[in-house]
Amino acid sequence: MELKYLETFQRIVQEGGFAKAAASLNYTQSAITFQVAQLEQELGTQLFEKVGRRMVLTKAGEQLLPYVKGVMEALERMQNFQADLQECRGDLQIGLAETLLCYKMLPVLRDFHRCAPQARLFLRSMNCYSIRDELLQGSLDLGLFYDDVGAFGNNLLFLPLGAYPLVLVAAPEVAEAYPDFYTPGQDLALPFIIDEPDCIFRQIFEDYLQRKQIRLGHTIELWSIPTIKNLVIGGLGISFLPRFTVQEELASGQLLEIELDKSMLATEQINAVCARHKNKWVSPLMQLFMDLCSQYFSKL
Repeated sequence: MELKYLETFQRIVQEGGFAKAAASLNYTQSAITFQVAQLEQELGTQLFEKVGRRMVLTKAGEQLLPYVKGVMEALERMQNFQADLQECRGDLQIGLAETLLCYKMLPVLRDFHRCAPQARLFLRSMNCYSIRDELLQGSLDLGLFYDDVGAFGNNLLFLPLGAYPLVLVAAPEVAEAYPDFYTPGQDLALPFIIDEPDCIFRQIFEDYLQRKQIRLGHTIELWSIPTIKNLVIGGLGISFLPRFTVQEELASGQLLEIELDKSMLATEQINAVCARHKNKWVSPLMQLFMDLCSQYFSKL
């Protein structure tokens, strides 16, 4: 089947008649009539009928129209494909752990927009389990998160972005009042200020407390790492976070580190990765983003 026959069919519908389609395509009207006849012969059905002075679509023609539109749209996308690659246009869906988004990704995002100004970057702050699940489902192009959540099978490919230590922090007055997280079996009337239950470093610290049989007063659950830090700086409780999120406050003395029994920690650090599904086609935009991540995190 000739593609030009489909283009002619669509143009007749768009222009509202054979004569206008012929003028638009720079064909003679007899050429238009011939192409329609050839298409009808190949399909084995009549596509147009004369009603009064006008040629209108038959029922079969109406049913064919969306298929022709789909073919022509696909052809247009293919024709623009090389230009899209060269100009790095398109959309990129990325899920990010909030700590990475807030404290690590600004240089990468800035360079990405400089290199691909016509691209549209859709960023979603998500917990690590949701990022893993949406990567496995194929609804994200890339995910930047902590691979400590596990359960990937062999379906994800990873670009390592570094291992980051975790730290228990409190305001100086709180650290002075509650310095001991070594002794097991304690009841501490102290709030734990942290992210949602699916937060990976929350789970690590809660596992530590359970192993030590240390019971805290209650948990203040927030969805913003900067807000968590502000409350801890204000003396309202403790938090357990990646060190890089609180390094400035530790350096300035706004926060102090409380020592833990590292032998009882499931892990002392978490491992950041940029991941994609193994079956996901690596578009130029995806490759650009991964290259920028690799360049930036290799310098840290």
